[in-house]
Amino acid sequence: MKIAFRVLKGAKAYWLHLIVGFIGIVVSTLAGFYSPWALRDLTELATGNSGDFAAQALLIGLLLLGATALQALGKSVSGYMNHYAALHYVADLRTQLYSKLQHMSLRYFNKSRTGDLTGRVVNDAMEAEVLLAHVIPDFVVNGLTFVGVGILLLTINIKLALLSLATIPFLLAITLWQSKYLAPLWQENAKVRGELSGTVQDNLSGIKEIQIFNRQSQEEAKIAGISLRHTRAYLRASFFFETTYPLLAFITALGTVGIIIGGGRLVALGELAIADIVGFVMYLSMFYNLVRSLAGLMEIAGEATAGCRRVFEVMDEVPDVKEKRGAKTLPRVKGEIQFKGISFAYNPQLPILENIHLKISPGQTVALVGTTGVGKTTIASLVNRFYDPQKGTLLIDGVNIRDVTLSSLRDNISMVLQDTFLFNGTVYDNIVYGWKNATQEQVVAAAKAANAHGFIEGLENGYATVIGERGVRLSGGQKQRLSIARAILRNSPILILDEATSALDISTEKEIQRALDEISRERTTLIIAHRLSTIRHADSIVVLEGTGIAEMGTHDELIRRGGIYARLYATQAS
Repeated sequence: MKIAFRVLKGAKAYWLHLIVGFIGIVVSTLAGFYSPWALRDLTELATGNSGDFAAQALLIGLLLLGATALQALGKSVSGYMNHYAALHYVADLRTQLYSKLQHMSLRYFNKSRTGDLTGRVVNDAMEAEVLLAHVIPDFVVNGLTFVGVGILLLTINIKLALLSLATIPFLLAITLWQSKYLAPLWQENAKVRGELSGTVQDNLSGIKEIQIFNRQSQEEAKIAGISLRHTRAYLRASFFFETTYPLLAFITALGTVGIIIGGGRLVALGELAIADIVGFVMYLSMFYNLVRSLAGLMEIAGEATAGCRRVFEVMDEVPDVKEKRGAKTLPRVKGEIQFKGISFAYNPQLPILENIHLKISPGQTVALVGTTGVGKTTIASLVNRFYDPQKGTLLIDGVNIRDVTLSSLRDNISMVLQDTFLFNGTVYDNIVYGWKNATQEQVVAAAKAANAHGFIEGLENGYATVIGERGVRLSGGQKQRLSIARAILRNSPILILDEATSALDISTEKEIQRALDEISRERTTLIIAHRLSTIRHADSIVVLEGTGIAEMGTHDELIRRGGIYARLYATQAS
């Protein structure tokens, strides 16, 4: 019920459509009550001594025709309006869910599977349509039918109506028992389905590695195993429905038999007319159909609720990196970056950085070096505020980055990552991704600066060439050059290069390095590099070891010192 109410509250923008749909349901349900009553009247007419049977039968037929037309109209109106509201709400919900995901920190994505999150946005959100357009309207129909039929049964004969109530406690007990046990089963089913979606996503993303290492059989077995778990989870849920539905049908059949026997006795005693027992049995059939359909409705509701719950789990997540209330807009900065006592750990038991103090002046180029895992990329991530440190303060131009909006902070930073990501669009679209207002001339100039213009012109459609998902139609070096062109075009005062030239050959790397040196003169540049020959020009080189800064100085100073950097450089030079 909480999930249903939350969905209804979320669909507030479409309440008018839902109200019109509700009116259609009421009209359709009330009109449907006339059919058994018409048969009752016709039976009474046939067993009575009416002199004008044909005229009265014609009237009953016309009234039944009108009621049937009204019932059909009400169903059409309610069906369209409820689906209109439900499908538009699903579209809104997917957008809200995607927006929520975009504002989650990287820590959240590190512990989540892309395929599972995709399944929640695409598949689980659609379960809200099932609730709004099917489950909730059907519960309304069932409620109206229960009340309406109850009143009509009492109107026809109180004794028979009370007799029919004898089966109600058993029917309700079975339905409630089914509902209690189905809910966790449908949640388990949705969880396994999300795991299956995540595994398929992982495998398709890593299809090259699967083929290289001939792991097709093993991965097929993994998918088969999860698919089997999903099948078993679904079957466990279906078992309760398939076992309780026949039981409900049997109990309702017993109720009908009891009414026929009791009604026959009342007819024999002259306390009940034949027309009344015909009408009573017809209405009782409507009532029992309602109870039997309720079991199926509970199954659908359980599955839909489980999907919606997975959506709301994400919506209710509290980002560990979020803007403070009243956060200021950070204007274009000069580029001073200061780390004051920064400590950070992904896992509390395994600190990455401890008590880091570092000041980078505007326009300065600083290189971070050290062995794998010492926190070089972590420092760059902290500048972007992908994570928040557990201790300390990070300032840009003397302003605590926690005090400014995330968008204005990141507007001041361009970043080129080692793992280049390109979107499934054209070359041009990928270069202008960070600055949509760029002119064609500016795009070409950025591509030339990144040494990308030559190969772009050689593509089938030049800058209009579609490069495929993640730039699959380009080489690693070509993708890296587009990523660098994108950063150059953005022209932010702070530039972070995380192994930006790692996918390039030596000659291309030298050409791009000259371009990077040129643009670095006008901005603060933070370089993360394993190839130490690319950072000799840096104003300062920071050597990380353990959880802190071991050495700091220019290339020449560190070489003369003969410490960690000198040993690393000598190793690479040999």
